[in-house]
Amino acid sequence: MDEKKDQRKSGLQVPIDPITLSEVASVAKSLIKKEVWDYYDCGADSQTAPHENEAAFKVLKILPRVLRDVSSVRTKTTLFGREYPVPFGLAPSAMQKLAGGEGEMDVARAAAKLGVNLTLSSQSTTSLEDVMSCKESSSGGGDPAFWMQLYLTKDPEKSVPLIKRAEAAGYEALVLTVDTPSPQTDRKPTFNRRLMDARILHDAETILSEAGGSTHSNSLTWDTTIPLMRKVAPGMKIILKGIMTHEDAVLAVNHGADAIVVSNHGGRQLDEASSTMEALPIIHAALATKSPEPGRRNKIPVIFDGGVRTGADVFKALALGADFVLEGVETVINILERELSRTMALAGVTKIISKEYIGVKNVGGFGVSKL
Repeated sequence: MDEKKDQRKSGLQVPIDPITLSEVASVAKSLIKKEVWDYYDCGADSQTAPHENEAAFKVLKILPRVLRDVSSVRTKTTLFGREYPVPFGLAPSAMQKLAGGEGEMDVARAAAKLGVNLTLSSQSTTSLEDVMSCKESSSGGGDPAFWMQLYLTKDPEKSVPLIKRAEAAGYEALVLTVDTPSPQTDRKPTFNRRLMDARILHDAETILSEAGGSTHSNSLTWDTTIPLMRKVAPGMKIILKGIMTHEDAVLAVNHGADAIVVSNHGGRQLDEASSTMEALPIIHAALATKSPEPGRRNKIPVIFDGGVRTGADVFKALALGADFVLEGVETVINILERELSRTMALAGVTKIISKEYIGVKNVGGFGVSKL
């Protein structure tokens, strides 16, 4: 995605050339409408969870090792048999045309150019076929997999046509969001706003009843959900997004999920949930494997989402058990790749990152202890 060209077309001027994610956020906030920025940036209730996602990284400190040959740092990784240049991909984000340009088309072009994985939101403002066409027409950096994020509706049959379309278009995995039993719609932000503004239960129930069977299901179960998706799309990987406990991680393995995403929905659902970084180590401990397969760390891939703002954050997530990390678009990917490579070199790591490189600040005292 040629971001500067896109900004010239829209008549907007970028105040700075961002070199960190905080600067990217500052630029974005200055360029898009306040109500759109609030929609993307807000969390639930008092917005405790989004802040906790970021704060959890600050408690962790990197313990660098020295006198190691770091002349060749390798950021490549393999996921589902496909090699990627970096261990992170593009997370699903709703209604991207609200942010400007061609929305999901711009993001898909960036993914294809950089050779990174992309997950398309089911709340996309672009057809899934048009998004896939960006990958097919690209002569960029490799052959990244595109995945389709999905909410199952109260009437599961309403979701079947979308799943079939995604499979036919070439999407290789369904990323089922499982942390939204309090449903929101895939239509427009105003519905979310109405639901959040409801003062009493009756008002909320009225809003939900107006949407009928198209709202998110609150009756998904382990015994029925994955078998249903296998039946509808037998050739696609099934990834569960929104796993926050080791018990559910084990259940995901036992019920045949292909991967999980440790995610609290960016803090937009349960405001008092733990941060994703706090949840990650125990999930990794429950799924850790001694498999001889190169690079395999967990029984199924553990993908991480939430609070990542620097390449050092990516380093920490990988060190504590993540196999892959989800993040933003081209400028963000380039920044994270540069910062991750630099962090690895300074920490004395060339390839495999483990928790031996991470310490935690002592609570109520001074110093850092190994995990």
